[in-house]
Amino acid sequence: MEYIILLIALIAIIWSADTLVAGAVDIARRYHVSDFVIGAVIVGIGTSCPELFVSSLGAWNGQVDVAIGNIVGSNIFNVLFILGITALVMPVEAPKENRRFELPFCIGVSVVLLLLAFNFFNGTEALIGRIDGLVLLALFATFMYISFRRDRSKGVGQKEMQTIDAPKPNLWVAVVKVVVGLGVLVTSCHYFVESAISIAEEWGVSEAFISITLIACGTSLPELAASVAAALKKNTQLALGNIIGSNIFNITFILGVCSQISPLTGGGITFVDYVVMIVASIMPLVLVRKGRLSRVAGAVMFAMFVAYNAYLIYNI
Repeated sequence: MEYIILLIALIAIIWSADTLVAGAVDIARRYHVSDFVIGAVIVGIGTSCPELFVSSLGAWNGQVDVAIGNIVGSNIFNVLFILGITALVMPVEAPKENRRFELPFCIGVSVVLLLLAFNFFNGTEALIGRIDGLVLLALFATFMYISFRRDRSKGVGQKEMQTIDAPKPNLWVAVVKVVVGLGVLVTSCHYFVESAISIAEEWGVSEAFISITLIACGTSLPELAASVAAALKKNTQLALGNIIGSNIFNITFILGVCSQISPLTGGGITFVDYVVMIVASIMPLVLVRKGRLSRVAGAVMFAMFVAYNAYLIYNI
């Protein structure tokens, strides 16, 4: 029965996240927010909503391995698997402006998380305390401010604005999408976490392992769907923005919020897991050639994902 609940909840998560993102994009376009912000910020944050609710529920229930492992695992999955698969489908454009800001910022917050996790700053018993969480939330606010500032300084092209103006999405329909998507997302994530934990206990698998693999991959499926769809439409910059934006949001906002719910202590997430997350965030910069991630780069990232999961299985 738990497996059926898990499957139904997973389907509901994907549907509700898609509905939520669609509504958010409609609202953004109605109020003339550019496609750059929609892709890098709105869609990135929207597809991270499953991680937000799963990790928040984990923190609320005292399951810190779920709260932290979900984020670490999701970020690894996002880059090595999703971006790897996306590049295999269609080489991903990585403009110089993204390589100068979004990618380094993502690497930076990943390193900050490692330092916070091992008490580099405060030396207290808490893994990520409330003060640490405020630091992460401040980084999130900084990222949002700079993103919107850069977008405004570039301006929105007249052709793009004309496209957005005709026709304008129905505001009430968009609001209903957001509300319904959010409601279903909260409920389905609750059942997904409960059934995943039950299955983990039944098989004698640790919460840390189940959170960094099954839950992390499951809650990252919206990013996978959005990125592959964008690649098939040859809008690979949207795919890259979605992944990088999601990873930054996961660390700064989600863990920042979770630490305010309950200080995140203990946990079975190892130093190796954090290092793999940081290496994964560096890979797009290392593998980019002539302003894009080729299919070879995608294959390398996917191979790293397989190797990491083989390591996890070997060390259960």
